[in-house]
Amino acid sequence: MSEEQTKRTKPRGSGERSKPSIFWLIYLMVAPLFSILFKYEIRGKLPQNGPFVLAGNHLSELDPVVIGYGVWRMGRIPRFMAKDSLFRVPVLKWLLNASGQIPVKRGRGGGEAVEAAERLMETGGGVIIYPEGTLTREPQLWPMRGKSGAVRLAAAHNIPLVPFAHWGTQAVYGRYAKRPTLRFRTPIVINVGEPMDLGELELDAKDRHIVQEASDRLMERIVELQAELRPGETPPEELYIHHVAKLEPTAEQKEQTEQATQTESTERHD
Repeated sequence: MSEEQTKRTKPRGSGERSKPSIFWLIYLMVAPLFSILFKYEIRGKLPQNGPFVLAGNHLSELDPVVIGYGVWRMGRIPRFMAKDSLFRVPVLKWLLNASGQIPVKRGRGGGEAVEAAERLMETGGGVIIYPEGTLTREPQLWPMRGKSGAVRLAAAHNIPLVPFAHWGTQAVYGRYAKRPTLRFRTPIVINVGEPMDLGELELDAKDRHIVQEASDRLMERIVELQAELRPGETPPEELYIHHVAKLEPTAEQKEQTEQATQTESTERHD
């Protein structure tokens, strides 16, 4: 099948999407608005049955809703992992459960990945993950080095790990913009790759070096997919690593710290 044919192919609805759900109502409300605001082009396809992990780049605060709608158009129900505390909020709890979102407990090492994987195996659904964990800080908006959550989640039960890249949301809501820019028919291109082979992780999925190596390969593949959407542009040779800057204390803060230290020392001697 040629690339042009792939772009025009409309996937059949999966079994999960054909069942009545709250997403039918959401789709009826969102589809007319999105048809005015965005012009979608989808390359590649998702598995139409069974669980999957969809991992991609993060350009804009709009990504979850824009990509979520794209996943629906590809025949699957969009799901994300959410903090379990959100499921204790009365109205929000109902909405999250009704839409099939996945509760996870933070601060459990790799436990949350295994827990989420088991939930996916039970429901046969998919989940969307942004391995970078935040909006990319790479100066030219190329994907940066990601965290290992997506790889751990997929490896926990040998769930297909599907890389994707997208381009276009940054034109509506830029990385540092205070508010979105009203635009009509903004092109949104989603490029879905083939599932990645994580066979080597079966040897030792707890080895941090092996997991990070697999995570780097995932992000490198996402860079390649995004490069296909940006003809004429050259991606960086190595993944960008974002370091959270530690702010130097001001002169006033240093003086206060010294005074507090001297006071403490004096009290001890007294």
